[in-house]
Amino acid sequence: MQERVTLSEARINRDLLRNVLKAPLWFWGLVGLLFLVVLAAAAALGFMITVGTGVMGINRPIMWGFMITNFVFWIGISHAGVMLSAILRLSKAEWRRPATRAAEVLTVFSLLTALAFPVMHVGRLWRMYWAMPYDFPRGIWPNVRSALIWDPSAIVTYLTGSTLFVLVALVPDLAVVRDRTTGIRHWVYSALAMGWRGTPRQWKLQIIAGFLLSALLLPVFVSVHSIVSWDFAMAMGVEGWHATIFAPYFVIGAVHSGVSAVVTVMIFMRFLFKWDAYIRREHLDALGRLLIVIATTWLFFFIIEFSFALMSLESQEIALREMQVFEWPYSMLFVVFIVTAYIFPVPLWLFRNVRCSALWMLITSLSVNVGMWLERFLIIVPGLARKTPLSFNWGTYHPSIVEITLVAASFAFVFMLLLLFSKIFPLIPLFDVKEGQTLSDTIQVGRKTVPALRVEE
Repeated sequence: MQERVTLSEARINRDLLRNVLKAPLWFWGLVGLLFLVVLAAAAALGFMITVGTGVMGINRPIMWGFMITNFVFWIGISHAGVMLSAILRLSKAEWRRPATRAAEVLTVFSLLTALAFPVMHVGRLWRMYWAMPYDFPRGIWPNVRSALIWDPSAIVTYLTGSTLFVLVALVPDLAVVRDRTTGIRHWVYSALAMGWRGTPRQWKLQIIAGFLLSALLLPVFVSVHSIVSWDFAMAMGVEGWHATIFAPYFVIGAVHSGVSAVVTVMIFMRFLFKWDAYIRREHLDALGRLLIVIATTWLFFFIIEFSFALMSLESQEIALREMQVFEWPYSMLFVVFIVTAYIFPVPLWLFRNVRCSALWMLITSLSVNVGMWLERFLIIVPGLARKTPLSFNWGTYHPSIVEITLVAASFAFVFMLLLLFSKIFPLIPLFDVKEGQTLSDTIQVGRKTVPALRVEE
């Protein structure tokens, strides 16, 4: 059994606020490198706006490509916050503590990134406000059955609730930072802390607010990716998209990719900020166990969704599945998707040595998100490739360098925002870690009770 070190409050404050109070030089170098990637994407976007959407690889009949694939992918990543924070908070899982804020912040930044892709996809960014049904006196009546109405409504609701969730949990930690800063920073953190003094009444209200937001976000969490799935299920004339199981299938797939993304972020932060005492082997072990359950549930829904097309005995649906599995290049992508999303990571997670290894958990969590990105691509592109309402076809889909740049920059953008957040706010909640160590002498982490053997200053 691994020895768990009980850390003093002074040690917790010193370790978790080190980057907030004084960031090392490598931190700014890494942020600058990521910013250059984002600048390259901004230049590519400016070129696309100037020249037109013809610089993208989309063409008749495939009008959705990397942009919408990435939109669905980042919406999926955003589900990690509710899964790891809200649900595990309500279930009082102790091992959630070091992962909650990273999951909540990843939710907010993923939603912001996801929102950008439909806006960029339409080409004329400045006309996006036409999608919202607000200007009735001018006679503009958008089609409320359109995904452009459903998605912004659901995502803005989810983004608002997730942001409030982050802010409520941040207040006690902001007060700690306030008391350790001077000058302008002290005044800023004082305003953000909203007079927090840690009185019993304040703690009671903060805990109640956290639990209420956790419960309120659960139906939004389910509805958001269900609505994204209905973007496809409600489309007319596209083979492979008319599956009634799409909503739960998309939701569990989102949780699969989202929790894997949180594992990736936690391991990177553990390495960058030397947080071995806070993100420990037993936390990775518990996350690995959770991922086994989630991944197997996702595989169950995937098999059902795939079987629906075969059991329907409709020639178009069967032809689409044959295209995905046997025709190049989709056959290669299908094999990579199945291997990376389930066959490679899940059997490895059955071994405790793998679950407790930061390196192996990093490799397997990255593998899952490669597979889940390909899953979204294989849902979108092959189905559209067989949509031939006209007697001619202008070609198939080949992503352009503009699309590839924008997709790559989305990952750099999210990671850059996470790093900047860690410079302004503690990425591991101080009060959560302290609470976990003061509730009892033994802490239940996963299935194992880890004794607190010594105190380290």
